[in-house]
Amino acid sequence: MKYTLLRGVMFVLVLLITACATPVTGVAPSFTVPAATAAEPSVTKSSLATKMPEVEAYPGIVPTRTATATSTASVPVTGGTTVKATLSDSHGLILANADGFTLYLYKEDTQNGDSSACTEEECTADWIPFTTEGSPVAVAGAIQKLLGMITREDGRTQVTYNGWPLYLYSGDNAAGSVNGQRLEGEWFLVSPAGTAIQK
Repeated sequence: MKYTLLRGVMFVLVLLITACATPVTGVAPSFTVPAATAAEPSVTKSSLATKMPEVEAYPGIVPTRTATATSTASVPVTGGTTVKATLSDSHGLILANADGFTLYLYKEDTQNGDSSACTEEECTADWIPFTTEGSPVAVAGAIQKLLGMITREDGRTQVTYNGWPLYLYSGDNAAGSVNGQRLEGEWFLVSPAGTAIQK
């Protein structure tokens, strides 16, 4: 009986050892990394570049084009010439261009007409039509609503003031010169009110 009991215990031990030593298959998780599929976007250098915000190469330095736009924002951008009032020692306030050269009217012109009477080379050689490539701008005492334009025979656009075509005199060799005043009794300085200055 003693041997029978011992054999039974050993049989149980063998069964337990066998059960514990049996490998369990199909349970271990797989640790392989799945390949990227078409649905998953790949991250490349070029795709990062398109998503990243653009950064200036030199932070704090404003581009020239921006500075220019800011500095001229308050200036009328018309492409036109400028008419202003300036003070003459002998004639008071007169009209001049942006550079201070005196402007004149011609009595042979028709006020509020649509053409100039000074078209021949004999006239235009001395009396230069005051032309523009855009709407003229009045500054410094000149009156904007008195400005206008006519089209000359050669297609250029001449500035008018109170209906009178304006001219520069070739004999005025410096800003403020009034050498053309009353020449031939036909050419006169122009007041800011748009009338011929007679004195």
